Amino acid sequence: MTVRVLIVGGGDVALRAARALAPRVQFWVVVRDPAKSAAWRALGARVQVADLDCWRSLARIGAAVDQVWVSAPPAGDARGDPRTRHLQAALRRSTARSKPRGPARRYHLASRPRVVYLSTSGVYGDRKGAWVRESDPVAPQTARAARRVAAERLWRDWAKRGGWAVRLRVPGIYAAERLPVERLRRGDPAICAESDSVSNHIHADDLARFLWIAGWRGKNGRVYHASDDQPLPMGAWFDAVADAVGLPRPPRLPREAVLARVGPMMASFLAESRRLRNDRLKRELRLRLRYPTVFAWLTKAIWKERGESCSTAS
Repeated sequence: MTVRVLIVGGGDVALRAARALAPRVQFWVVVRDPAKSAAWRALGARVQVADLDCWRSLARIGAAVDQVWVSAPPAGDARGDPRTRHLQAALRRSTARSKPRGPARRYHLASRPRVVYLSTSGVYGDRKGAWVRESDPVAPQTARAARRVAAERLWRDWAKRGGWAVRLRVPGIYAAERLPVERLRRGDPAICAESDSVSNHIHADDLARFLWIAGWRGKNGRVYHASDDQPLPMGAWFDAVADAVGLPRPPRLPREAVLARVGPMMASFLAESRRLRNDRLKRELRLRLRYPTVFAWLTKAIWKERGESCSTAS
């Protein structure tokens, strides 16, 4: 039986997952920007251009699917999360149309698609560097994080009312093309070590694997931290990237001076400090990280680059 996955928000992480699974999985993808369609169609995916802010555009959302990956963010100028409400309504209509009749009904996976929602670790707010578990209460300190909390609650309620959903709280995502290189080139300062914030990271390839695995092994209604094993002070992260790409380490300034010099988005990251526990990810999802620390990937990336340089030179 062909497994079918509906992707809502066809970003980089979902595309990485699809490339690994495309030979054995049929994908339906909902994108807002038509320019993203080509990469998905090249994988054999069926693409629907739709706007989550307009519920009518979701009328033809994919029929019977086994998993739904939701990476599209809530609207930036709305209270709560009307986008999730529109999507849930469309999924209910689609599921009702696709339910088989008779004895086969209870064996059909698509009668209750398994939703994986990508949220953010920002829902916890600032914890002063303390360790955080999935069962700890949320305390968003930005409008962006508050909208994510609203979306999470809608998916939690979805699970309680007969649906199936898990939520992945995601920290900073990195990959070769997702490093703070421009920040380092500008010479933007980092916070002094004694007052620095602690951050958490996950490689985009590991997160892509989580999508698929969480949809099968996750427990309905659960929250999982999609984070690696080693929280780092932000300054240590910038230093590690600078060393890897051959740029000067950023200068260090007092906390208040740095927060005053960066934009609001970066300021919100630098102002919040927490350490995410990922025990549940390993225990329940039985997932082994390819890159348990950022240094594991940076070391591999450096050696790969050196190897390619030697091959070119020879």
